[in-house]
Amino acid sequence: MNQVWNIARKELSDGLRNRWLLSISLLFAVLAVGIAWLGAAASGQLGFTSIPATIASLASLATFLVPLIALLLAYDAIVGEDEAGTLMLLLTYPLGRGQLLLGKFVGHGLILALATLIGFGCAALAIGVLVEDVELGLLIWAFGRFMLSSTLLGWGFLALAYVLSSKVSEKSSAAGLALGVWFLFVLVFDLALLALLVLSEGKFNPDLLPWLLLLNPTDVYRLINLSGFASGGSAAGVMALGGDLPVAGGLLWSCLLLWVGVPLLVAYWLFLRRPT
Repeated sequence: MNQVWNIARKELSDGLRNRWLLSISLLFAVLAVGIAWLGAAASGQLGFTSIPATIASLASLATFLVPLIALLLAYDAIVGEDEAGTLMLLLTYPLGRGQLLLGKFVGHGLILALATLIGFGCAALAIGVLVEDVELGLLIWAFGRFMLSSTLLGWGFLALAYVLSSKVSEKSSAAGLALGVWFLFVLVFDLALLALLVLSEGKFNPDLLPWLLLLNPTDVYRLINLSGFASGGSAAGVMALGGDLPVAGGLLWSCLLLWVGVPLLVAYWLFLRRPT
């Protein structure tokens, strides 16, 4: 366990030195506060609207940002060490490949978790202090749920980045594949589902479509943050299919956890078979 923590501490130290933690935290804080007060500007309103509307807007933003940041943070975790010649050196120490991978995951995961807590926590604090008559209990519950799910979403894409980094032999290939993974899950997947729904002309089993949302971690994440509010039924586009899912919130959280654990196991399996 000491070896895992030593690797994690090194990754966390690198993140602090490269100002990853500070940059991500500031980005989250500025965007979250801006959305909280300017999110309804398109409808001619300025100022804080409501907690459900703010969480829905923040979840839409985080769906784009969190996966991209996670992939950028970890796409070169293994292949970068290999190209630099340090991977072979690390493996000469009494350090297993699983410990190295887990240590990197813990370090990168801490960076993402702290950035999420600091950045979005600042927005929650600003709302609690500056908005009159805000329901503090609902605010704490909603933002706590949002920050936890955002962290898990980021960890899932960290694990996917390790899969890519363990598979390829060049950093440039890992970067290109990471961008492809981001496009697939954030942009292409939902468009493909909508296209399937339209082109099938009702022939495709409509009961199956909502379950397909669970194959995309970003859709699971959005379903978690849209559920539990009275306005959750106003979801548009492919998210409207999620209302037909006969499942409790616990299954959605379990799916998000699976999107962390399964890719991490796949990355470990690939790393074990990677030549050095």
